[in-house]
Amino acid sequence: MLTPKEIVEALDKYIIGQDKAKRAVAVALRNRYRRSLLDPDMREEITPKNIIMVGPTGVGKTEIARRLAKLVDAPFIKVEATKFTEVGYVGRDVDSMVRDLVDASLRLVKERKREIVRVSAEINTERRLVELLMPKQARKKQAQPNIMQLLLPSAENNNEEPETTETEKQERISKKHELLNNLRNGSLEDVVVEIEVEENNNAEGSMLAMGIDINMGEILGGMLPKKKKVRHIPVREARRIILQEESDKLIDMDDVITEALNKAEQDGIIFIDEIDKITVTSQGAGVDVSREGVQRDILPIVEGSTVSTKYGPIKTDFMLFIAAGAFHVAKVSDLIPELLGRFPIKVDLLPLTQEDLKRILTQPDNAVIKQYKALLKTENIELEFLDSAIEEIAKLAHEANETGDNIGARRLHTILENLLEDVSFDAVCGVGRNIIVDVDYVKTHLSESIEADLQKYIL
Repeated sequence: MLTPKEIVEALDKYIIGQDKAKRAVAVALRNRYRRSLLDPDMREEITPKNIIMVGPTGVGKTEIARRLAKLVDAPFIKVEATKFTEVGYVGRDVDSMVRDLVDASLRLVKERKREIVRVSAEINTERRLVELLMPKQARKKQAQPNIMQLLLPSAENNNEEPETTETEKQERISKKHELLNNLRNGSLEDVVVEIEVEENNNAEGSMLAMGIDINMGEILGGMLPKKKKVRHIPVREARRIILQEESDKLIDMDDVITEALNKAEQDGIIFIDEIDKITVTSQGAGVDVSREGVQRDILPIVEGSTVSTKYGPIKTDFMLFIAAGAFHVAKVSDLIPELLGRFPIKVDLLPLTQEDLKRILTQPDNAVIKQYKALLKTENIELEFLDSAIEEIAKLAHEANETGDNIGARRLHTILENLLEDVSFDAVCGVGRNIIVDVDYVKTHLSESIEADLQKYIL
């Protein structure tokens, strides 16, 4: 398990600044590990210290929580608090956030189990692909049983086909070896095969009204037989489908469900965004009543309760809840006291400075400039950003956030899209060229967009 200092260092690779928030989540994560080392009686008495992050949009609130979950391979979901007020008087059932977390935990555990059985599944996949690639005349055709064969087992051998000769067997084995070798060297990837797959029903059949969140497909899924359809697809796509089917055959789903429920209970992280949008800022009826109702519905989930899911009941007592909001209009104290008391750790995230924006452009492992360089390199275009250009881009982004809507680091994406629009549009694969972006290039290509943005402030 990582130490708090190591957790902060890992977060620094992707998030610039916000040291207080990083320290808070690092300590919360380390406390989980400390709790796991205690004896069971004491462990049951210690619950996570939930965190509420306060800061403008685009400063890294969601990214901190998401990267934190990835560090420890913990189930993670992000929910918008406002979605619980959108439908009907109360909104969507708040229990759905816990059910979504269980689904995320199930995917994590299942993926890890698939990696364990991957070698065996790949061998079985190759066998099935070889059978699909065998010439039709070489494959034995199964005779359709008649009604007498179904009713009288003794009659099932009446229509048996004659056995193949030894020569035919050897030819079949040789053909399989040949196909297997071709399959492994990648020469059959574009060959179309016929495969039978389960038919997915895109319409979930969910009922969302008056706080009801029911998926009829989930309720009837075990009662109705799964529909299958025949598809004609290339080998590369068939391999992916068959590999998943073969992996699932080798996995014990009962163990997966048990482990997933335990992982969601003990390691799950639920990020509740825009919690400031459900605060009650004035006395009276109307929408404020619905907002306070949502807060009271969220309260037992955060406090600790048992939620029913299709995989079984799950407790929320030891899940880590991280809430976040800009709180431009409302204040943190506008939350109902009972809910606010369930978030004992309050962290303020600072607006991004010009220096922060400059570092975001270049320093993180997923830096914005690195992303654009990689994208255009696929078209054989080499981008080079001079320091003066990076300084100018950060300056323009900071000024735009100060004079307009402050959208934080997202402003950099807007500016770079406008800056590199001509390059991206005119890029032709195979025509190599080098483009040096300096301060003059930035001013020339962004002058029109900057003037357009400032027009609304001129009276």
